[in-house]
Amino acid sequence: VTSQSLLTLLCLFILKQPGALKRKLQSPHGNPPVKRKRKLSINTFGKGGTEADRREEGSSAQKPLPKKQLTDNQNESHKKKPFIKTSSLFKNNPDIPEIHRKEVQQVQENVFTTDSFSQLDLHPHLISTINTVLNMCSMTSVQKQTIPVLLQGRDALVRSQTGSGKTLAYGIPLVQSLQGMECKIQRSDGPYALVLVPTREVGGFSCLSLSPFTWIVPGVLMGGEKRKSEKARLRKGINILISTPGRLVDHIKSTECIHFRRTQWLIIDEADRILDLGFEKDVAVILNALNAERETRQNVLLSATLTEGVTRLADISLNDPVSISIADEIQKVPEPASQTDRDASSSSNCMEQESFAVPETLQQYVMMVPSKLRLVTLAAFILQKCKFEKRHKMIIFFSSCEQVEFYYKLLVKVLSEGSESEQPGCSSLSSVSLQFLRLHGDMEQEERTEVFQEFLKSKTGILLCTDVAARGLDLPQVTWIVQYTAPASPAEYIHRIGRTARIGCRGSSLLVLAPSEAEYVSLLASHKINVSELKMEKVLASLMKDDRFKLHRPGSKKSCGKNPQEVRERATVLQTKFENHVHSSEGTVQWAKKALQSFLCAYTTYPRDLKHIFHIKSLHLGHVAKSFGLRDAPRNLSALPTAGSKKKTKPRPKR
Repeated sequence: VTSQSLLTLLCLFILKQPGALKRKLQSPHGNPPVKRKRKLSINTFGKGGTEADRREEGSSAQKPLPKKQLTDNQNESHKKKPFIKTSSLFKNNPDIPEIHRKEVQQVQENVFTTDSFSQLDLHPHLISTINTVLNMCSMTSVQKQTIPVLLQGRDALVRSQTGSGKTLAYGIPLVQSLQGMECKIQRSDGPYALVLVPTREVGGFSCLSLSPFTWIVPGVLMGGEKRKSEKARLRKGINILISTPGRLVDHIKSTECIHFRRTQWLIIDEADRILDLGFEKDVAVILNALNAERETRQNVLLSATLTEGVTRLADISLNDPVSISIADEIQKVPEPASQTDRDASSSSNCMEQESFAVPETLQQYVMMVPSKLRLVTLAAFILQKCKFEKRHKMIIFFSSCEQVEFYYKLLVKVLSEGSESEQPGCSSLSSVSLQFLRLHGDMEQEERTEVFQEFLKSKTGILLCTDVAARGLDLPQVTWIVQYTAPASPAEYIHRIGRTARIGCRGSSLLVLAPSEAEYVSLLASHKINVSELKMEKVLASLMKDDRFKLHRPGSKKSCGKNPQEVRERATVLQTKFENHVHSSEGTVQWAKKALQSFLCAYTTYPRDLKHIFHIKSLHLGHVAKSFGLRDAPRNLSALPTAGSKKKTKPRPKR
């Protein structure tokens, strides 16, 4: 038995050894592992292989069981909760920092005085028109100081806050001077006064009624109008010519009938804005044309801020001017004894660059909002102020024309059309309709004028616009200014908020900042601008008043109070409505991407001294995309056509 068993083991060893050697030799030559598994599976001599196979089979049979149970549990949980596409608005947001700012004494101007227009040596018909047509009895501070100086024939450099009545400050002396001329003015005489304004809508002088003096003919030249009709008006004659610099230079070069032989007044209104728009060379061309035909005239330069460019323009256009600044009078800046009057005025100009005058009746707020929540917070603020509270008139500023167009269509679709499609049994608050308008530089002139007049006459409404509406527009009854994108300078901030709280009326402003932009509040404080913080949660809580954004659960009780969890759910429902509309078609998705790209391009144009606050690397692209209704961060944004590429392909007339 022993010899047979030894022989059997030897035979088994011999049979087993070549197969293993063969596998070792063949494995480097790339034999597929399938053959190796096949030989292992038919090996009936080794028990270890079968046990391992059994273990693998047992483990493979047991692995799917937990996954199946998990999916069953998930399905059961989904059946219990209603299905909604969540946007994860309140996850992974940056912390909102506390605003640390110093309380500064804000520079404020006393708008109205106790002096009346009847105390001035004016024509009785002019005083009657001011009192009855314009409904003004007492003068503002800037009018009290400016009108007597201009009636004496002196040049003036006027600096005062927006909405303080600067237009009438030069308009009244101008009309008084022209109506009192010995030789009665004829229309065919041409322009006796030239008023330069920065944009087409700034035709502020037209607010002064010339009905008692019908022989004085005003006229406006602006881009977008037909040159042929403007040339016909110039041939007939315009006595008070109001124009943008670019359009006037165009007529100086191409229209033969225009002349300035009798021009006695040159008024440059909103001078800082004219220079910001790049019209400095055009102003120089206009000055040369005026000096070539008539050297002596009365010059007036007006601005809400005095920059280096405005000072340089004053040096070349004004002759021994009287400097009028209401803010300096209130601050009572002492005059250095070792300097002359001219040096003192220049030193005060330097101080004026550091501080800005703000109306006393204006309340300023700032709100810190993470990028993902910007869209729903803006919508909640619009609903709160224009629908649930007293009816307000609101202007919202954006940084590009594409953003204005995109948000206009998005808000109209989700907020306005959504409220109109509600059931008739809804509350009276929900039935209030919202009126949205838009205004930007890419619109045709006829459409811009129509929108401007419609918003001017309406008592309520929301105007979405770019900085084209930040200067010189006198829009009555505007109660809220919302700066959805931060301005590029404190001076631009002042001009934006100057569209409200005009001529003693009350108004409010809101600046929306991201957590990474919190230092902008300290920058405003350094220019003596105080802002109070408005909490984002308080604005979002207004969604509790609108049942369109309620998350309907089976068997849920009626909500009571301001439950933070329910507020978040309603904000998520509203965000989902925005995203569903944006992703409803490929066209709306592309439109949202173009608007996002224009926002990013505008974000890179902040000046160098503000790059530590507004830097493109501080933005989270996916979070910013949420504020445009996009569910994910888009790719290949550079391949999309931008506004700049459109402008290059669109032919424009040369100036």
